[in-house]
Amino acid sequence: MTKPKVGIIFTGGTISMSIDKRIGAAIPSLSNEQIMSLVTNIDKYADTESISFSHSPGPHIGPKMMFELRNTTLELLQREDITGVVILHGTDTLEETAYLMDLTIKSSKPVVITGAMRNSSELGYDGPSNLAAAVCTAISSESKNRGVLVVLNNEVNSANEVTKTNTVSLDTFKSLKFGPLGIIDNDEVIYYRDILYRQFIDVQSFEEKVDLVKAVAGMDSSIIKFCVDRGAKGIILEAMGRGNIPPAMMEGIKYAIENNVVIALTSRCPIGRVYDSYGYEGGGKTLSNLGVIFGGDLPGQKLRIKLMLALNKTRDIENIKNILVGNQIKYRVDTL
Repeated sequence: MTKPKVGIIFTGGTISMSIDKRIGAAIPSLSNEQIMSLVTNIDKYADTESISFSHSPGPHIGPKMMFELRNTTLELLQREDITGVVILHGTDTLEETAYLMDLTIKSSKPVVITGAMRNSSELGYDGPSNLAAAVCTAISSESKNRGVLVVLNNEVNSANEVTKTNTVSLDTFKSLKFGPLGIIDNDEVIYYRDILYRQFIDVQSFEEKVDLVKAVAGMDSSIIKFCVDRGAKGIILEAMGRGNIPPAMMEGIKYAIENNVVIALTSRCPIGRVYDSYGYEGGGKTLSNLGVIFGGDLPGQKLRIKLMLALNKTRDIENIKNILVGNQIKYRVDTL
């Protein structure tokens, strides 16, 4: 019986690192072959093909590299011999890459992103286990049509929902609203629930000049004005609570909108959506009246990725609003 074939794209991250004794810190060191050799018995389940994309720590991966990785992934998905794709990625920016790819890849084949929280010099190195679980997820027929998946600590999460919640824990990637889609148990993926709605944004590039500003007590408009003056096309505003800001920030919001800069708002709270509940100066209602787009319950880093894609597709504010917060598109993707 022919085994399924998985393309494994190596981008770097902690999973490829070990401690350099000269500096006393972890640096990229393991080759693709060394990492694969630590995943025992994987050849019993699948054939694999390794693709060396980069050797980059998570913070070195920006939107441009994410989009290049997306294109490399699409090339693999279009091959008839490839069942699914697994991507090894640094965890610091993993959720942003996963979300960008989830929004811009339309395929029934599984795309699974994984990494490690401990480097290979540490006790309990989790890289091989996470990679094995990711491959098991990618070859499962149950993983089709679920979008981009994030697999660590034997849990499967949707790229649309997952976020990194802890700086050191092995179970750092969590879907705070509904929990994981499923688990990997005894080398088998077991799904608890489905993703009924997914959104596809048909773009071939993105707008780079989108900044993120976090509102804090007593903040004024200086940072927003700085972003506008340096050429920002969009600004993500992480507001307080339900979607409110200190009144001294209002001047900056007006300045940005007068200069055709799109402002999209989310909350700095980890759970809950923004809403224009309050009518005082700086309250959500005063912001929505100015034309600020309320971004639902997406965290700031994901809303920024989405606005980058939306601004490449259109500069019409209503169209941008529909992309950011409109009804998500329900579809069944065609097999590539």
